[in-house]
Amino acid sequence: MKKALVLGASGFLGSHIVKALVAKGYAVRVFVRASSNIKSIEHLDIEKRVGDPLDQHELEAAMEGCDTVFHSIVDARAWLRDPGPLYRVNIDGLVASMEAALSASVEKFVFTSTYGIIGKNKSGLSTESDYFHWEHGEPPAYLTCRAEAEKRLIQYCKEKGLPAVAGNVGNTYGAEDIQPTPHGKLLYDVTRGLMPFYWEGGGPSIGIKDAAEGMVLIAERGQIGERYILGGEYLKFQELFALAAKAAGRRPPRIKMSDGALSVMGAISEFFTKPFGIENKMNKASFDCSQKLPAVSNQKAIEELGWQPQPIEKSIQEAVEWYRANF
Repeated sequence: MKKALVLGASGFLGSHIVKALVAKGYAVRVFVRASSNIKSIEHLDIEKRVGDPLDQHELEAAMEGCDTVFHSIVDARAWLRDPGPLYRVNIDGLVASMEAALSASVEKFVFTSTYGIIGKNKSGLSTESDYFHWEHGEPPAYLTCRAEAEKRLIQYCKEKGLPAVAGNVGNTYGAEDIQPTPHGKLLYDVTRGLMPFYWEGGGPSIGIKDAAEGMVLIAERGQIGERYILGGEYLKFQELFALAAKAAGRRPPRIKMSDGALSVMGAISEFFTKPFGIENKMNKASFDCSQKLPAVSNQKAIEELGWQPQPIEKSIQEAVEWYRANF
């Protein structure tokens, strides 16, 4: 029986990777902090290890006896004023995990990357061969560190022989979004009638179960040193909010906020939050990540992995029903 270790198992995608692995008959070990909330997976027949997922020596011990490692530890707080935690988790944490994987001689190292570092293609639809570049001034620190992380991953493949593959995941939606994620929070707000407006922007949207299934397929069939886009249809916020509102039985947001209005709103929010040391989620970095990322093609994952993502409407329905029942 294949044994897999999931790092980041308390997260939205990580927890669903655990479920997908268990459903396929894998022996599964998770390595989490003592403070991690694993309510959504604690009923499963899995092995739990507790420690610091950024400590290389503890990671090596956790990987012992595992064939496959899923590195799904991500800090996605694009709005942070101090980007230090983003670099520490998304780059330093990955390096520690890769070094541990080399020491443990794992057969496959599957990295959760993001579609956000796929470069824009002039055709309007980007693929895995389009690499990150930013055309709008200084890129958000979140995207910079995520691009650097994937670059380090490929270097470890070429220079150190790490058997790694990356999954560039789109915006995920579905049930059991416990925290919730930044993009899931938008659906939650629509579900509760707390989102009176929409703005230009959106992203490739995919059901969380499909994303998790894609990551397992990457482990089973993905080629070393490659990356696979696990994204779906590009949904504009107006479309996304309308689907969520319909599922919740509410009227969709009807007011469209202009870029200028968003900038003013962000400035006002910053004025009131900064003096108190409160993080402002409505800042330029957040808006850039919601407005200026590419539409992507998932054909490589479909053709090479046999991935079969479902229409996003079902996942949005499941997300709305879960938010209404649990918040």
